[in-house]
Amino acid sequence: MSLLQILKGGGRHGVPSTENRDPIGFAVAGLNRLAQSDLLDKWGVRRQTEKGVFTVTRSGFKMATNAGRSFKRAGNRSKAGVRVPSATPKGIFDLTPSEDEQMLVDVVSEYAAEVLRPAAHDADEACTAPEEVLKASLEIGLPILGVPEALGGISETRSATAGTLVAEALAKGDLGLAVSVLAPGAVATALGLWGTDEQQQTYLPPFVDGTATGPGGERSVPAASLALNEPTVLFDVLAPATTATRAGDGFVLNGVKSLVARGSEAELFVVGASLDGSPTLFLVESSAAGLSLEGDPGMGVRAAGMTRLVLADVRVSADAVLGATDGTTYTECVRLARLGWCALALGTAQAVLDYVTPYVKERQAFGEPIAHRQAVAFAVANMAIELQAMRLVTYKAASRVAQGIDASREIGLARKLCADKAMQIGLDGVQLLGGHGFTKEHPVERWYRDLRAIGIMEGTVLV
Repeated sequence: MSLLQILKGGGRHGVPSTENRDPIGFAVAGLNRLAQSDLLDKWGVRRQTEKGVFTVTRSGFKMATNAGRSFKRAGNRSKAGVRVPSATPKGIFDLTPSEDEQMLVDVVSEYAAEVLRPAAHDADEACTAPEEVLKASLEIGLPILGVPEALGGISETRSATAGTLVAEALAKGDLGLAVSVLAPGAVATALGLWGTDEQQQTYLPPFVDGTATGPGGERSVPAASLALNEPTVLFDVLAPATTATRAGDGFVLNGVKSLVARGSEAELFVVGASLDGSPTLFLVESSAAGLSLEGDPGMGVRAAGMTRLVLADVRVSADAVLGATDGTTYTECVRLARLGWCALALGTAQAVLDYVTPYVKERQAFGEPIAHRQAVAFAVANMAIELQAMRLVTYKAASRVAQGIDASREIGLARKLCADKAMQIGLDGVQLLGGHGFTKEHPVERWYRDLRAIGIMEGTVLV
């Protein structure tokens, strides 16, 4: 089905069929559903979120994990899962988004501008994402962007480029809320990349089908989180302190994972642990005995509802291992997560630049706009230059990942550049606003706090 047909209402009732589904059709169809839903009436969500879980504004608060739904075992444990083929190499160095990718970005950008941006201030204060924002993200297919089409997702080929563009567009609305809506998709993407047939058939259907569990039968997908960070001094993500010990026909996990997005409501975790000296990924359901949570609010990314996951003799079965146990899967996961954080840095840094540029042109000092001052003009120009450099390196890395080409070098370069320059862009944004940059009247101080996380966060998002 062509994009023109989709936009004109192709497919039954104007919704693309599942047999011929593409990312744009899914997104546009979702946007159409949103336009007809009562969620639009709730998008003025500048209020404290009233959740029955807990607000992580104080440390030390503990609770049991959310038992959530029961995942029904299915599939063949010894059979390899479905894999998305790599994108066809273009043969030329071209980082321009395709027409389809650009249309997807336009849809997500509208969601970011109309839903995320208005909700960002209160979500940051409450340390949690409003329910309306999370529901709206489901309607445009964000949780299954990286799931193979054969499993009910919307990826015909490797979607690292599309995932990078989407993460950037979301972060331009708000980085904390972007992390919150992308967290379940990270787990779904991980299952699509490395899961066995049994793991995919067991855990992916709720993500794809949106099992109706609410009192009104509304669509929902499992809240899930990728947990790699740890609260240890000189933390090395490739050498986790969390351990997995063989016990009978399964494993016992012990350790603490920090900065786990939406941990208070998560029903499924992908946990990084050391097994026989090699970092390995494990699927851990929230109902597992021995799991507990603590509030883990930080300086930034507060809207993602960060928590600390404590594993005390948590037993998992042998089929809980996700991917290889020699460290290769884990290392690839770390790299893809870092690429995701680079994409988030692009969006928030762009938001800072877009906010500061008109401000310095309108702000008067000594009878003229402060933009007429050479130091101010140079600072804004440097922000734009560094942002473009970040974008080019990140896009190149995403393009190589999508084509199945080794991108470890490019991801390393992007990580270093984005960690340094994004934080500097946030700092310069605060400085250019003067005293206003210190107040919560303007969003730049929040963006600066969020951007400081780029060089610290591991996992959580995945492209």
